[in-house]
Amino acid sequence: MITKQLLLIAFLFATVRLSAQIGGESTYEFLNLPNSARMAALGGNQVAINDSADLNVAYNNPALLHASMDNKLLVNYVNYFDDIQFGYASYAQDYGDLGVFALGMHYINYGKFIYADEFGERGGTFKAAEYALNILWSKKVNRFRVGATLKPILSSFEAYQSLGIALDAGVSYASLDQLTNLALVFKNMGTQITTYYDGAERESIPFDIQLGFSKRLEHAPLRLSATLQHLQKWKLSQPEEVSSGFETRIEEDGFGKMFMRHLLLGVELLPSENLSIRAGYNYQRRQELLFDDKASTVGFSWGFGFKVNRFHFNYGSARYHLAASSNHISVAINLNESFH
Repeated sequence: MITKQLLLIAFLFATVRLSAQIGGESTYEFLNLPNSARMAALGGNQVAINDSADLNVAYNNPALLHASMDNKLLVNYVNYFDDIQFGYASYAQDYGDLGVFALGMHYINYGKFIYADEFGERGGTFKAAEYALNILWSKKVNRFRVGATLKPILSSFEAYQSLGIALDAGVSYASLDQLTNLALVFKNMGTQITTYYDGAERESIPFDIQLGFSKRLEHAPLRLSATLQHLQKWKLSQPEEVSSGFETRIEEDGFGKMFMRHLLLGVELLPSENLSIRAGYNYQRRQELLFDDKASTVGFSWGFGFKVNRFHFNYGSARYHLAASSNHISVAINLNESFH
């Protein structure tokens, strides 16, 4: 017998300390997955990287969609955990005074599940998957860029299906020398249109306010980036029981730890125009997914990218748990350039 609780299993990608995290509060959580290898390597999300050559940055902030991304195509693929796979494909076109538009498809395939009743009797298999069509637009206004992404959503778990709609709105500001960039994004504003079953209440979707900063150093081949996410909600952890000898007490995070849960850090080494090496740190992920206080490199990420003619390849690896890391692959093609 399929129950509502069983459907939630698809969202649990790793063993976590449930007492220390906030989760399961929204539906369509796949919208928060880092699609591009570059973003995965930079901590999972950066909204202020002013790189007009990388169409992937527009997924995180539509205001970063540039006219120079015209006629570029990208494909992202992630072989996640336990046969879960997800990815994103997008194509951009510049329409002059109307602005720059892009079309993308975001999907996640949770794999096959086994039917079973309350007695453990099996009866075949079923699939689960979710999809979001991304329609992006951006336009330059003086030194600002504004952008929006409309996202119709389909979520399907066996016979349970839900339709939704979401909107991202972003603004980006670049300095005169183009080395410094600031950005603000309101992500996933929207609602469920239909629920998974008749009579169910509409669930919230993962709304997020994000503020970002990036700086490319003038005299060194480095770009530093930082993003504050979940600004609409200061407290991202729950009180945790801590035992010391015969005493058990309840502890809450102080200001410093609370702030760090919002902060994502990334750094890129840029030795040439055709090569980049990256690293990132996600404190919130590290705190949620460490196991028995054995953190190791959980929360850290790394990757690299290189360009060969009209092709741009990127790889990113993010450590979610002691047992495994995610592997992200991105391939972008500039259709304006010749194959020769």
